[in-house]
Amino acid sequence: MASPTTLTIFSLIILSLVYASASASATNPAGSFIRSSCKATTYPAVCEKSLSTYASSINKSPRQLVMTALTVSVHTAESTKSFVAKLTKFRGLKPRERSAIKDCLEEISDSVDRLSKSVKELKNLGRGKGPEFTWHMSNLQTWVSAALTDDSTCSDGFAGRALNGRIKNSIRTRMTNVAQVTSNALALCNKFADKYN
Repeated sequence: MASPTTLTIFSLIILSLVYASASASATNPAGSFIRSSCKATTYPAVCEKSLSTYASSINKSPRQLVMTALTVSVHTAESTKSFVAKLTKFRGLKPRERSAIKDCLEEISDSVDRLSKSVKELKNLGRGKGPEFTWHMSNLQTWVSAALTDDSTCSDGFAGRALNGRIKNSIRTRMTNVAQVTSNALALCNKFADKYN
């Protein structure tokens, strides 16, 4: 067992690293841009945490911020889809559980598809304003919004007491994470559209 002195020194080292990291991100212009942009989202802490890793590639570009938020959302949804797909292979599931899991897999698959389309649509956006920009942004916003609905529909399928608590909780936790990053991506898309439309 470590001595109290060792624990104190270790604690001080950890605190100084946390402070140094916080100070660096506070003075980093890209980090400040992400932080201020995330204030427009429903889940600003989730937004900042999910995007701060990409601060150097986002820099201070609103377009790159939206692209990164959408990409994070796609990756989070794909990871959740993989998890849900594995659950369909569990033995001993009740028919109601199996049905809810299969429905959820369909919903999260639709969400991944719509989010992937949104990333492609942003790439096709071009640089200009006007009707073409508005059309592409409208498509993008519609697909991200539909993906968010898919996420909610999956979670709703696990309401009630008839479902296994562990399975229900693990799916709902993952779907909540997908819904939060997707909601944040939609908010950033809307802010981008308002600014450049």
